[in-house]
Amino acid sequence: MKQLDFQLDQINRVETKKNVEKALEKYRIMLLTQELDRLPKVTQDFSIVPPAKTNKFYSSTEDAAVANADYERERSEYIRRISMAVNRLGYKERAILIDRYMTEDDVYDYEVYNNMNLSERTYHRIKSRAIYKLAFALRLEVYKRDISYHRHEQT
Repeated sequence: MKQLDFQLDQINRVETKKNVEKALEKYRIMLLTQELDRLPKVTQDFSIVPPAKTNKFYSSTEDAAVANADYERERSEYIRRISMAVNRLGYKERAILIDRYMTEDDVYDYEVYNNMNLSERTYHRIKSRAIYKLAFALRLEVYKRDISYHRHEQT
């Protein structure tokens, strides 16, 4: 009988970090903005619209209201999901991510580690650990395939 060989694929650290940073940037944007194209039209629109065979009444204001409701629901769910995942991290990990990525202002790494009285090395170690924990919590991790393992499997 062959022994089962279970091997977890390695994490692609660069791509995983990019995914988490994109998610945190999206979080920041969702907190601060609402898309302008979701606002109802208030100017007159002159066009000839042929009559439809359905009884549906077309209104850009109604469409905008529905789109806004959907967007608001999606936005609230996204913000809640990110917040809950960050809140599950340890104190220093959470503080670093919040200060660095989740405030209104763009803040640089050196500002965060100076404010927290951490050495640069300690800061980056904690930040890296926080990013990977968050990646797993949000299922944003990216795996790289071990080519030698797959080649061995085929022979």
